[in-house]
Amino acid sequence: MDPVIKHNAAPEPAPSAFESSLKSNDTEEQIDIWFYRPIGYQIALFCAKIGLRPNPVTIISIFFGVAAGILFYYQELWINVIGMLLLVFANSLDSADGQLARMTNDKSRLGRILDGAAGDFWFIAIHIAICLRSMNEGWSAWIWVPGVLAGASHVVQSAMADYYRNVHLFFIKGTSGSELDNSRDLQAEYDSLTWSKNFGMKFIARTYLNYTKLQESFSPHLQKLLTLVREKYKNGLPTALVTDFRAHNKPLMKYTNIVQFNTRVLFLFLWLFLDQSWIYFFFDMFVLNPILIYMIVNQEKVSRYFYQKILTEKTNEFQGV
Repeated sequence: MDPVIKHNAAPEPAPSAFESSLKSNDTEEQIDIWFYRPIGYQIALFCAKIGLRPNPVTIISIFFGVAAGILFYYQELWINVIGMLLLVFANSLDSADGQLARMTNDKSRLGRILDGAAGDFWFIAIHIAICLRSMNEGWSAWIWVPGVLAGASHVVQSAMADYYRNVHLFFIKGTSGSELDNSRDLQAEYDSLTWSKNFGMKFIARTYLNYTKLQESFSPHLQKLLTLVREKYKNGLPTALVTDFRAHNKPLMKYTNIVQFNTRVLFLFLWLFLDQSWIYFFFDMFVLNPILIYMIVNQEKVSRYFYQKILTEKTNEFQGV
């Protein structure tokens, strides 16, 4: 058994109810802490009071997000502004579902899948609306090429940002504070379901399995590190490893935030105000994709570093001796 190091530092003050509804300050973007999380917390309190569970909140957010995307089809700015407000509210609901799940300890695999899919539904509607809008403005059908490529880029960007956040939470909080999954376990769950008796769940399980395999395919060195850590530290991660990993990995968390919701939406709103919505596709591909590549390369560097360190240092501080 590898002991977990304990420090004799003074105990930290207990987090407030609001702070407990957050995943981690390491992975939260400042605009979320200032804006979306407080709104989401109030929505979560209301939902808890009336007995509304997290998954219905997520589904409601999908409708608001898709409605927002539809309103971006129109060239009238006032209609676009209504769409912007709907998208902001959809993201507030998306924040609320996770906070509600943590407040009520009502977490589920289906909830995680729905939460990840919600943003994809929003942006599918947004991309379709911008393509149709651009064609009305005189663009040829070729506008669908950057529209689809930008959509594919968005899927990978969001998937990897979500994955790296959960890896970070796994190292600093363990399995209780992370939603980190792996394709081996998901494959076993998928194989246990039958199409005849569990068609809906098997379809969802297949989609989520493919999603997880996509995340793992972009992070081979991280997969080796996770395998080693799970084999070596079955009784919990040593505090020294947690501290060291956090110090190396925390600076990369800001890139996971950049390629997700807030940055892309701020620029999307800018292009809508300028009546040049098509620029959003090229911003996604030629600004956010390089950030994604930088994020992946550096995450792999961190993973190689810790993999070698754990392998080669037989009696190091990670062993607690």
